[in-house]
Amino acid sequence: MKKGIIAAMLVLLFGLFSGAWADSKPLSGDVELEKGEWTALARRYPMPYRGPSENPEAPSPEILAHWWDVLGDETLTELVLASLEGNRDIVSARSKFAEARATLGISKSALLPWLDGGTAITRSRTGEDATADQKQVGPRDSYSLAIDASWELDISGGQTQKIKAGAADLQAEYGALHGAWVSLASEVALNYVSLRTLQKRLVVAENNLALQRATVELLQSQYDSGLSDELALSQARYTMEGTRSAIPPLKTSIEEAMNRLAVLVGQVPGSLEERLGEFRPLPKPDLSLLVGIPANALRQRPDIYEAERRLVAQVARKKAAQTDFWPKLNLLGSIGLESLSSARGLSASDGFGFSFGPQLSWPIFHGSAIRDNIRVQTAKEEQALAAYEQTVLAAVADVRDALTAETQERHRNLYLRRAVDAAQTARQVAEDRYGHGLTDFNNVISAQSALLDLEEQHAVSEGEMLANVIRLFKALGGGWAPLAEGEASPPAVAEKALRGVELSDESQAYLEAIRKDLKGKTQP
Repeated sequence: MKKGIIAAMLVLLFGLFSGAWADSKPLSGDVELEKGEWTALARRYPMPYRGPSENPEAPSPEILAHWWDVLGDETLTELVLASLEGNRDIVSARSKFAEARATLGISKSALLPWLDGGTAITRSRTGEDATADQKQVGPRDSYSLAIDASWELDISGGQTQKIKAGAADLQAEYGALHGAWVSLASEVALNYVSLRTLQKRLVVAENNLALQRATVELLQSQYDSGLSDELALSQARYTMEGTRSAIPPLKTSIEEAMNRLAVLVGQVPGSLEERLGEFRPLPKPDLSLLVGIPANALRQRPDIYEAERRLVAQVARKKAAQTDFWPKLNLLGSIGLESLSSARGLSASDGFGFSFGPQLSWPIFHGSAIRDNIRVQTAKEEQALAAYEQTVLAAVADVRDALTAETQERHRNLYLRRAVDAAQTARQVAEDRYGHGLTDFNNVISAQSALLDLEEQHAVSEGEMLANVIRLFKALGGGWAPLAEGEASPPAVAEKALRGVELSDESQAYLEAIRKDLKGKTQP
């Protein structure tokens, strides 16, 4: 009879385990193949490279880590470094990293024994209706001192998986922190370029205003002498005033740009005016560094690293959920002293007591809670994998967009430079012909207006061309040093815990396929 009951229980437990593991399988090979088809997109459509992908001058991780130095502007470098120290968003990201590190410490403590100490002083008294055996004379005090110990042995590996999840979360927060650095560095640089572009536009407007003012003064003198008509003078005046009206909005935008920079570097708005108020030309970076960017440069992006670590953490959480079906073994123990006389009696040897022994618990029936939790964690793993895919695809799009924008803006800038040269010649010819009475003043006005418009467009294009270089560095993950295998880039407190963090076999194989795709060289 007993053997039959035991056999029935074993069959029941086997059924529970079989159902649990069947529901919690990683993605099957066929599904992986279907989901993996997206990776072919990165290789099917080559990057719009500016040169051969084998070019040894392509940006290295060292260059990308401090790309602002490539721009050769000391003020910009100082602003970027100041922002990495003082920006409030970076302070918040650092706090999240510290939170993840502390959470990992909590998970690691689950593998260690727990000790609790306690002491108690109680006074008791029996009632009048107590039996003779229960009755005591007057109230009675009791004193106790005890130490309790418990230690859960991780025989199923559940706690180990939770530690791996915490370690991967810490790595993900490391990527998020450096992702904030990348965004901040590029934001500072873009605002700096915007400021210098606005200042250049102001210089262009003021130079043209000076030329137009000289023209008005000349026409006024000729009009007073009867050598010019009022129409030409009025045309020169409205052209001059129109140019003058564009200056106040430019000054407003310059002030706003300096205030944005102050906030980004964590300083009080207005504190950078003395430092940035004077116009300086835009830096001229060495664009040969952008030739032949390799496809695997995408892996330097912190958001890709963060998404991969999120996936690793979720796989570990699913494995931890699977261990809930296994028994849990605890070692329990207690030692203590008790006295019914006085606190000094705690030192008496006859008041000493102890207990110890193992405790085994095994979930027999919890409804479908454990199985459903495994399904939840499996679904979250699929979500994390999809998020990883989306992050990589978005990264490919960012790099393609930045490369195309940089290349096309260089072409546009060249055409605008030619247009400015032609407009300067046209203005000079129009002024000379008007001075000799060979044309009316309308041609002079048209030439001056065209020159002002083209010079402003060229100034904007100069800034946009540099901004596109900055966006390309950002798209490549510039501004941080990615974790390479064997490097101790995270804080030392987490280094040991980061070892041995692995994906399930299927997910690991899938990510390896992704890495191979990203490492493949594409031809222009």
